[in-house]
Amino acid sequence: MNAFCSLFSQILKFIPRSHFETLVSKHSAERHARGASCWQQFVAMMFCQLGRAHSLREIEQGLKSCEGKLSHLGIEAVSRSTLSYMYERRPWQLYESLSSDLGRCENLYE
Repeated sequence: MNAFCSLFSQILKFIPRSHFETLVSKHSAERHARGASCWQQFVAMMFCQLGRAHSLREIEQGLKSCEGKLSHLGIEAVSRSTLSYMYERRPWQLYESLSSDLGRCENLYE
């Protein structure tokens, strides 16, 4: 049996989900959350960066086009209005903390 792991999921494996959830709790990022989780927002942002999407419509359509492959990442495709709501109301400090934590890990691989 062949095991398939997309490049996108391989990149996401560098971010431990448990560590991400710890940061979500620390920043109370899911307080008053509607529509989608912070993990879904993070995956959508990664998709946006890797797919060079320039608009919410491109992100939405791109996620919908590979909807069957998103289930193993623990997310579903998100609508434009939900994406907009998340980008507007979620604390940016969560992703700043995640970025700084990943920056500290950079020295481990040099």
